Amino acid sequence: MTQGVEFNRLMLQMRSMQMEAMGRPQAPTPLEQNADVKGPAFDDLLKNAVDRVSELQKTTSELQTGYERGDAGIDLTQVMIASQKSSVAFQAALQVRNKMVSAYESIMNMPI
Repeated sequence: MTQGVEFNRLMLQMRSMQMEAMGRPQAPTPLEQNADVKGPAFDDLLKNAVDRVSELQKTTSELQTGYERGDAGIDLTQVMIASQKSSVAFQAALQVRNKMVSAYESIMNMPI
């Protein structure tokens, strides 16, 4: 649950930076209104997200191997759900990376 909240916060920050870069006025975000509240650093959020994706993929791999060996207590639905969770998490991380690369390229192409 908190991972989704952190992802939403990251997306909000990215959108506000995009709006600033485009020169459009924007309403203050809740993060700007509560500037005295310290949140986790961006690099911590990114590291936690990558660690979470890695953990989901490792769990999926272990479940797949266990199912192939015929371990008791592991059924196909568990394996498929874990596989879909890790796939969605990886795709989300990939999209965030793509947005970050795009934002970096936009910033690098701005005239000084």
